[in-house]
Amino acid sequence: MTSEQHARSFGSAVDAYEHGRPGYPAAVADWLVPTGAERLVDVGAGTGKFTRTLLGRGAEVVAVEPDPAMRARLAALLPDVRAVDGTGEAMPLPDRTADAVTFAQSWHWVDPEGGVAEATRVLRPGGVLGLVWNVRDESSDWAQRLGDVITRPEAQRMAHDDESAVGGPFRTREHRVFEWVHEQDRSAFLDMVLSRSYVIVLPDAERAELRRAVEELLDSHPETAGNETVRVPYRTHVHRYGLRA
Repeated sequence: MTSEQHARSFGSAVDAYEHGRPGYPAAVADWLVPTGAERLVDVGAGTGKFTRTLLGRGAEVVAVEPDPAMRARLAALLPDVRAVDGTGEAMPLPDRTADAVTFAQSWHWVDPEGGVAEATRVLRPGGVLGLVWNVRDESSDWAQRLGDVITRPEAQRMAHDDESAVGGPFRTREHRVFEWVHEQDRSAFLDMVLSRSYVIVLPDAERAELRRAVEELLDSHPETAGNETVRVPYRTHVHRYGLRA
């Protein structure tokens, strides 16, 4: 299965995605968004997990999302956000009209050269390109075992620690990591697992087998057994690139 097919799989799991996927710490948007921003653009916005953190930080928030099911859910949840059909390589926005363009959990689906060129076109001089990844902190025994169960060879590699991910006309490059813990009930946690692209595209029997393995881990590991709430530690990697003024 191609990367394009993986990227386009999320619409078939929109309920699981919205129910299970974590949001992002407000501090991420605080750090990314320039002072006095007017238009903020969130690309590959999905159901608006990161878009929510941008609200109130600019006069207008635009969500760019290619999947119609994801885009429709975002529009229903966030009626004050303008949701448009587009991709990282083709945003339906005028030149030099955005103060920040963000890709949260979506840059790895974008052709880097095309994405940099399009972000450069849309951003105002002095604007910010932000790349954001929620990455599970697997330093604990439970989190390590979870990774062993759910990670598959076909998982898309995320360049969350790659300082060379973006070239082009950006004058400043900064990287910060935000550590936090996401708490969710067991049902939402299972939906988080099932909403991963390489799990969505598994045959039904394999997907059911993976779910059973995760449930067995939850039931047997001392950190999670008997708990209604699952605590998932994250390290949110944020890369901020400033366009030359």
